[in-house]
Amino acid sequence: MAILEVSIVPIGTGGTSVSAYVAECVKILQKEKKIKHELTSMGSNLEGDLKNLMRVVMKMHEVPFRKGAKRVSTAIRIDDRRDKKGTLEGKKKAVQRKLGVRS
Repeated sequence: MAILEVSIVPIGTGGTSVSAYVAECVKILQKEKKIKHELTSMGSNLEGDLKNLMRVVMKMHEVPFRKGAKRVSTAIRIDDRRDKKGTLEGKKKAVQRKLGVRS
């Protein structure tokens, strides 16, 4: 199980808003039953099999091009832990425990 952070930025669109592009990417994620996801203010966090994650990131990367962008910058960070199962929720809870926060 891998955790992936992705940020997809269309360049040269003539405007500064990216929410329409983000919404289209989230629609792709909502169709994926085997991938957990959460939207953040600067990108999306995904959890699942690494091959599935990369496949869906490729779909998301194409969204701005389909909407007319001529250039897209996509940043990907992968946490592929193999010694034990890592989850989005587990990573947050580990920090909360160290802060003394009870969930």
